[in-house]
Amino acid sequence: MSATIPETMIAIRCEGFGPPDVLKPVRVPVPRPGPGEILVEVASAGVNRPDVLQRKGVYPPPPGVTDIPGLEIAGRVVALGPETKRFRVGDLVCALVAGGGYAEFCLVPEPQALPLPPGIPPEVAGGVPETFFTVWTNVFERGRLRAGETFLVHGGSSGIGVTAIQLAKAFGARVFTTVGNAEKARACRELGADLAILYREQDFVAAVKEATRGRGVDLILDMVGGDYVARNMEAAALEGRIVQIAWLQGSTITADFAKLMLKRLTWTGSTLRPRSVEEKGAIARALEEKVWPLFAAGRLRVPVYRAYPLERAAEAHALMESGVHIGKILLRTGR
Repeated sequence: MSATIPETMIAIRCEGFGPPDVLKPVRVPVPRPGPGEILVEVASAGVNRPDVLQRKGVYPPPPGVTDIPGLEIAGRVVALGPETKRFRVGDLVCALVAGGGYAEFCLVPEPQALPLPPGIPPEVAGGVPETFFTVWTNVFERGRLRAGETFLVHGGSSGIGVTAIQLAKAFGARVFTTVGNAEKARACRELGADLAILYREQDFVAAVKEATRGRGVDLILDMVGGDYVARNMEAAALEGRIVQIAWLQGSTITADFAKLMLKRLTWTGSTLRPRSVEEKGAIARALEEKVWPLFAAGRLRVPVYRAYPLERAAEAHALMESGVHIGKILLRTGR
């Protein structure tokens, strides 16, 4: 390890499970890269809903993964482990990680790292990997979204939502979303949504049926669960697909699944964190090939709602749980 790398670093750990204030800055040893790993000096790290669940004790890291939260980072490569092949010390990268992002330095399996998206600085690019990996694998690989289809994403102002809207629009879909207020609706339309439904005032099933002349939508990306499961089946078109990626209203549901058969629907879902390095690496290569050129063309951006110093991670979590944000919440190290 280079002599310029300190022996210790500031990281965020949970002192027990509970509200945001259990997140505390601590000083810990800087990790050393093992075979196939790179060490990144973190410029920014994204704050995501799974981090909140980990803090509450309901989404533990996979076996062998650090208990430091944080699933995405961007920064500068400062050390290489044995058997690394692509990156060099000094390269600027962003990366999906299984944990450890809330720190000044973070270990990254090399296949999960990407060059920074064109035009996106490291202070912002920490808000890219988790949502882009998630949207790509669920909307375009599992959900098979194609140009000319209709697509509904719930929670359009979330990090996942703003990414899904932009990508679906860029690949030629007609995009609908649900949002909580007029400000969020306006932001989603500016990002490319053709229809933003105020779910507190409108029935999204009726709204999409009206917008599609009774046909329904081809693909739905849902993070809500609960009673949305049955409503999604109502809103889906014949042969429609529904992809489940979270359960904000709970995963224990009661619904009439006859619609699944009568409409010949496909209902699937996935998680990203437990997947192998090889699987995540394949998603990274697909993003670099098919999505990074859209950044270069100026067709994608990373809406950042607010960035906090790393030591104020508790405030970032409180903002995440308030639900008022539009886009990404970041932590920055100041390094």
